[in-house]
Amino acid sequence: MKLIDKKYAVYLLDDDNFDFPSLDMMKDDLVAIGGDFHPQRILNAYERGIFPWYIDDYNYIHWFSPQKRMVLKPQDMKVSKSLKKSIANKGFVIKSNENFEAVIRACSEVKRKHESSTWISEEFIQAYTNLHELDIAFSIECYLNDELVGGLYGLLIGDIFCGESMFAKVTDASKVAFYHLCQQAEKNGIKLIDCQVYNDHLASLGAAEISRVEYFKILGIKS
Repeated sequence: MKLIDKKYAVYLLDDDNFDFPSLDMMKDDLVAIGGDFHPQRILNAYERGIFPWYIDDYNYIHWFSPQKRMVLKPQDMKVSKSLKKSIANKGFVIKSNENFEAVIRACSEVKRKHESSTWISEEFIQAYTNLHELDIAFSIECYLNDELVGGLYGLLIGDIFCGESMFAKVTDASKVAFYHLCQQAEKNGIKLIDCQVYNDHLASLGAAEISRVEYFKILGIKS
């Protein structure tokens, strides 16, 4: 690795190894650029509290480790009265890993506030589909009348589910998928869902911010 921005401590990753900056090397949210989407590189990143977010105009992958991390303990999810009704009465059918690529492609089509385009490019889709085929990335899917109407995907790193993105084509579909993720997480001993960065939607479901240092402690990283 080469330090390319001393003020913000941003590193250029090597092409021939999969090292990442350690906690004591980090300053801002953006910690590195470059590298590739080799499965082992991506796995190394998540195990070190880092994730890729987007590719810039120079084709550099940008790797982030937020100073404030949005997380949720599965048992702490807030289920509103309206969501309970949707879970019970709307006829949603939940499946896991039946159509991973369709989920990530649907997530890539979501129009989000303050973003002119999606970060989920074809390179991301291929990379995470590869991880799915290696049993590292997983999807929760919400169907209505046999149509995929909502869902989410992410990586399972030890006992932490690292959520990447979600989508909904009908009201509450992504929330219902998230509810079932939390239910499955509780049953399977997953202690934390990493939601990466703050947004109001996640906060309404019970997620909250912790410090990067605290998140790294949960990962078992000391420095």
